[in-house]
Amino acid sequence: MTERDSRALPAARAGAGELTTSLTGSYTNPVLPADWSDPDVIRVGEDFYLTASSFGRAPGLPLLHSRDLVNWRLLGHALERIEPAEEFARPRPDCGVWAPALRHHDGRFWIFWGDPDHGIQQVNAPAVTGPWTRPHLVKAGRGLIDPCPLWDDDGQAYLVHGWARSRSGVKNRLTCHRMSPDGLRPLDEGRLLVDGDRLPGWFTLEGPKLYRRGDWYWLFAPAGSVETGWQGAFRSRHVLGPYEERIVLAQGATRVNGPHQGAWVDTADGADWFLHFQQRAPFGRVVHLQPMRWDQEGWPVIGDAGEPVAGGPLPVPGEPPRRPATDDDFPRGAFGPQWSWQANPAPGRTEPHEGAGLRLVAHPDPHADDPRRLPGVLGQRLPVGPLTVEVELTLRATAPGARAGLLVLGDACAWIGLERGADGAVALVHRFAEPVAEVERDAAHPRPAPTATARLALTVTDDGRCTFRAATGAEGEPAASGPEFAARPRMWVGAQLALFAVAPAPAADAPHAPETPPEPSGHAEFRAFRVLPHRTTPVPTEEHL
Repeated sequence: MTERDSRALPAARAGAGELTTSLTGSYTNPVLPADWSDPDVIRVGEDFYLTASSFGRAPGLPLLHSRDLVNWRLLGHALERIEPAEEFARPRPDCGVWAPALRHHDGRFWIFWGDPDHGIQQVNAPAVTGPWTRPHLVKAGRGLIDPCPLWDDDGQAYLVHGWARSRSGVKNRLTCHRMSPDGLRPLDEGRLLVDGDRLPGWFTLEGPKLYRRGDWYWLFAPAGSVETGWQGAFRSRHVLGPYEERIVLAQGATRVNGPHQGAWVDTADGADWFLHFQQRAPFGRVVHLQPMRWDQEGWPVIGDAGEPVAGGPLPVPGEPPRRPATDDDFPRGAFGPQWSWQANPAPGRTEPHEGAGLRLVAHPDPHADDPRRLPGVLGQRLPVGPLTVEVELTLRATAPGARAGLLVLGDACAWIGLERGADGAVALVHRFAEPVAEVERDAAHPRPAPTATARLALTVTDDGRCTFRAATGAEGEPAASGPEFAARPRMWVGAQLALFAVAPAPAADAPHAPETPPEPSGHAEFRAFRVLPHRTTPVPTEEHL
């Protein structure tokens, strides 16, 4: 956990939907209704810990804690910045930290992950709150993804991983290495454990998790693609195989598409559970919890006879309802652990101060007209709607063209906020960019904001349709602006709620561009960020963008 994360913990407020868990002792899926992609979960004593993919965002490797597998709190992150650091100075949403594995061994917490462009890396710490080591490259190579370690009872260690065809030309295979017990390096060239091409009907086999239960070694691995796939289980009496396979969780007659890639975990009383994700369009990969038992042949049966359940009794009754934080008052200019940058953080992105409110510095950037390319965008996961987002904004940047606002960020994006004109006047603006567009354009006509302040709002439906609203200065309730916007995911991640401030700067290759970019000319201050369940009738809107 970074120092900034730990300072921000007391200020973090519970997220939207915090009371959706029944007080009578039952739960409803998804238990994490936001983009916690590729989750892995372990139990240490009576505590459960979860991490997830973070791709190109920083800090990375989020760390969540629960006492019942349903109600979760975000503690912080294990990875302060992505290595190699210089490669992630600008947004790379499809790179970085893919599908991690979390384990507890020899008194330490370990996280292994695959960077598809560099290889398998790991960090470890004596406690989940850190301090975490710097990333260590365990095995270099392109296309090495989804690693998972196993420390066996005899002291031997193993590392299994999948392959990304986009980098290696290979996919649908699971490879295993003997690994040094200190987790630092492989001890051999690797052995093919499962070749999905030899299994009739299997494709896109990936995401393996390696376990031992009694005399059996188990590989839990998804296949069939994120949107429509299934969860497979493989077993062998020997860690290096041969393995036999079975599909143990699939959509069947339910509405839960592609239920797969997650973690098998047990409770202190010996009950078995499985957490997995479901791709929910703009909301990304939300997390479901399934009961798990063993049939007479010793195979796992997940959910209801191999199909996802909508909910059920709590694994561990008695915990108060809770969700990862979304709201933030930004005390002393700090932000809570629910926020992350779209690239590695750079000095001077924020201004600390003694009051409340986040001061984002309006650094000049040649891509100011496309928020998807800005490293200084601060975002958090978009929870499954319906919901309302609110924030107050004051623009104190003086450079012509300086702007700041509330952003829905995906491969298409839209935002509403304030912009300073060439004459020094401030206007309320609402802009969007389509997936194929390289710059944004107006979604509504600008209007004056003479006090350089605004109250911004956003309503999101349960299928990701967004209506932006705003009020300037002393105006009344925020009014709807522009047509409805359909949120979209971005590469492998769901859409994000984000805040940003930026000023234009000449492109590096533009004629007469300065050798060094101009200094920032001020900041934008955001206050009282709120994400609230939205149950009222949506504001009538114009046609879709």
